[in-house]
Amino acid sequence: MDTLRALFGSNGAVLWLGLLALLVIAFIWIFQLQVSFSKMARHYRSLTSGVETGNLEQILDTHLGHLYNTSSKVDELLASYHLLDEMQRRSIQRVGIVRFNPFNDTGGDQSFAIALLNGLGDGLVISSLYSRTGNRIYAKSILQGRSKYPLTAEEEQAIIQANTTAANFTPE
Repeated sequence: MDTLRALFGSNGAVLWLGLLALLVIAFIWIFQLQVSFSKMARHYRSLTSGVETGNLEQILDTHLGHLYNTSSKVDELLASYHLLDEMQRRSIQRVGIVRFNPFNDTGGDQSFAIALLNGLGDGLVISSLYSRTGNRIYAKSILQGRSKYPLTAEEEQAIIQANTTAANFTPE
């Protein structure tokens, strides 16, 4: 016991400073642990939001159920998108119209040729030839921009106009 008194007597200030340094280090360490614990508790609360009481396994099962549900909904939306995309390609989206006067004895451009094409270049061309004695209407099918029937210059021009309009289209 005398040796301890002698040790504290001669080195007491140094020992007190050492203890104080250890105490400061312990407080810093406790503060860092508290910050880490707060972050972890905040993260845990965000994981368990919307979930009734239960253990971590139940919470993770609930979150996995939501994940699988969301994944299946995304798959359904993707299938719907592909269906709508295919329907859109087959719908009429290219239109070209040319008005002309096929006969010199009638006035004005009463006749016309209209091309109605889808995104694949399929569709039809409708021609109307107006004369004083009557009006004649013709329809010709178009596959990939071509027809198995002979096309007039106006019908070909209507197809070119329809394709040009589609080429210049830029969606917003």
